[in-house]
Amino acid sequence: MFGTPYQTADGTTVIPVTRAGGGPLGIFTVRAGSAKWVPAVDATRIVLVSLLIGLVTSVFAGVAMIRRPPWPDLRGDISGHPAWRER
Repeated sequence: MFGTPYQTADGTTVIPVTRAGGGPLGIFTVRAGSAKWVPAVDATRIVLVSLLIGLVTSVFAGVAMIRRPPWPDLRGDISGHPAWRER
């Protein structure tokens, strides 16, 4: 939905654009006969998506490490080692 256009001191016409639900989308600026779209950036949404990606990555890494740890298996049986056969 387009808001009420207004004119700035330098002659630029600014037209706000919003979603039907009320959230901002951006603005159209018209200056010297050319129009330019400037999107509104929702920093909260960017942060939430980044946190969600990090959480999912951490869960997958944790599950992978529990199923097959990257460290060596130290539970081996040493009874077959040659040094133990001589005793």
